[in-house]
Amino acid sequence: MPVRGRRSIDRRTLQTLVTFSVLLLMCLVFTLLSSRFLTLSNFQNLMRNTAPLAIAGCGMTAIMIARGIDLSVGSVLAASTVLAASLAVAGVPLYLAFAVALVFGALVGFVNGTIIARLHVSAIIVTLGMLNIARGIAYLISPSAILVGLPPNWSDLGTGKIWVFPLPIVVAMVVVAAFHWLTSYSKFGKRIYAIGGNEEAARLSGINVQRTLVVLYALCGLTAALAGLVLSSRVGSGDPNIGIGFELQVIAAVIIGGTSLSGGEGRILGTVIGALIIGVLSNGLNLAGVEPFWQYVAQGLVLIAAVIIDSRVNEGVLKLGRK
Repeated sequence: MPVRGRRSIDRRTLQTLVTFSVLLLMCLVFTLLSSRFLTLSNFQNLMRNTAPLAIAGCGMTAIMIARGIDLSVGSVLAASTVLAASLAVAGVPLYLAFAVALVFGALVGFVNGTIIARLHVSAIIVTLGMLNIARGIAYLISPSAILVGLPPNWSDLGTGKIWVFPLPIVVAMVVVAAFHWLTSYSKFGKRIYAIGGNEEAARLSGINVQRTLVVLYALCGLTAALAGLVLSSRVGSGDPNIGIGFELQVIAAVIIGGTSLSGGEGRILGTVIGALIIGVLSNGLNLAGVEPFWQYVAQGLVLIAAVIIDSRVNEGVLKLGRK
């Protein structure tokens, strides 16, 4: 048993180091391509833009470690932010509007988890259906236009600072720290890895698999809603079109960060690096004057490359383990 634990730690650490090396290489390339890349203002802008992706990625990582997936996060993000914006426009105090949005996101995740875990329906099918439902709710709340006329403090979450640190980065750091502790040091985290490794064995060992999965999907909905509030606060409006394709970026960040599609492997730190890779790629290509459409191509290529590297690293470590 001690040998197995050591090998698992070595493999996950090696994945993180490889991913971090890719990030450093990308930063070097874009520094050579644009003199504006390696500046304080650009770094702060990059981190602000990456914060929502890292926040939502934390919830997605926990689910994918448990061999699940949530395709509805982009739509949940939109519905939650439009709900908060509509309440704020109606005069509801901002803290209460934000709280309702977070509860809404968690509730959508709870519904996803309940159907998946208790009715044994495919996670892809359930969350794909919820993707359409949540997006429809966003359009029902604001059917004709972007919500404007928001209170002045609406933008504080997205543009404010705590000392010299932009508030979105602080929020992201708190979420990352919480999920790192949850997945790495808590008993609940051990259950997540056990379920991802072998769900039936986890059930036989006494783990309440259904309840654990419901909690995970609720947390994913909560982080999606929080990411939406940070994102829309920066924009300064409630837009039902926000977050289209966001779920693909989140999943890409998680996979690039080394979380296994087959479950049982992954770490929050890797997801943060994956989110930074996507953020650096988009930011660097913009500064280099590359057309936006090519950014989708680049993100797809990076994702495919990350999966290939991940599989090769796993194969190499397993061969060394057998020797």
